[in-house]
Amino acid sequence: MNLRQLAEKLGLSQTTVSRALNGYPEVSEATRRRVQDAARLHNYTPNSWAKGLATGRSNAIAHVIPVNSTHEMVNPVFADFLAGAGEVYSAAGYDMLLSVVAAEEEERLYRSFGARHNVDGLLVHAPLRDDPRVPLLKEIGLPFVVHGRATEGSGDYSWLDMDNRRAFRRATQFLIDLGHTRIALINGLDGMDFAIRRHAGYAEALDSAGLAAADCCRWGEMTEQYGYETAADLLDGPDAPTAFLVSSLITAIGIRRACEERDLSLARDVSIVSHDDDLSYFRNGRSDPYFTSLRSPVREHGRRAAAMLLRLIETPEEGPLQELLEAELRLGQSTGRAPPPPPRAVRQG
Repeated sequence: MNLRQLAEKLGLSQTTVSRALNGYPEVSEATRRRVQDAARLHNYTPNSWAKGLATGRSNAIAHVIPVNSTHEMVNPVFADFLAGAGEVYSAAGYDMLLSVVAAEEEERLYRSFGARHNVDGLLVHAPLRDDPRVPLLKEIGLPFVVHGRATEGSGDYSWLDMDNRRAFRRATQFLIDLGHTRIALINGLDGMDFAIRRHAGYAEALDSAGLAAADCCRWGEMTEQYGYETAADLLDGPDAPTAFLVSSLITAIGIRRACEERDLSLARDVSIVSHDDDLSYFRNGRSDPYFTSLRSPVREHGRRAAAMLLRLIETPEEGPLQELLEAELRLGQSTGRAPPPPPRAVRQG
């Protein structure tokens, strides 16, 4: 099936169908989804070779993963983001190029992309506090979109991000309203932009309530084992937290394991609020979620970031494009009012 035939089946113009497949903003979300669904149903794939000859483009998008961040490759969040982005690329006739390189070779690879013109754009993952990739890609001149933001430096580049600061401030305030005064933040790696913003929101809420945070915050790679070991350390220490705010549902499962080993019941003895990326194959329950969570659909983020990048490629004068998304605080079974403090020992006279 060609573009004309697909357009006829949909009762739309070829221009509208083409723009829907390439993420143009003037096409409504409903029309875009209708066109993409029809393209998949009828196995429509734009002729990349012919399109490349006509436009002078490679019709390829690069995602680069440095080897010092290979935890991203096995992270289900990264896989779901790629799946969402890949849907948009495929519908628009673009291929995805996934490159894994040594950290010291990353700049050379980006410059090679710019010199050889073998990709039309790049999607940047896991930005750091002051990410050197942003000024480098601006210098090279390749269209790019950052999934997240760099905390420091110029903001005149394209990005799509969740409002991590606001979300974690809101979640911390929710726990404070339940009476919790000892709230631990189990965060991502120090230096990652999302983790910095989440800590800022957490600290703001605690500060507004006159509560301390310094000894209740941990930073690390967001695995189940990290959650288990960190929670075990805090729960076995003096003045253990009664609530945990967690940067990953995977990490929250480890925290739950540490609580269960100590016969602590969620919602009664300990509360947990987790960030939940709403993964397609790793669900936090359905109608009745297990964890109270900050829900953020990462697969949809992949679609939106990819559509944003294709818009930049097709109409570069539109940039920079920026979108800040909100997380939904969804109540589950893991939160309850703070337990009463243990009785103090009475000194015998």
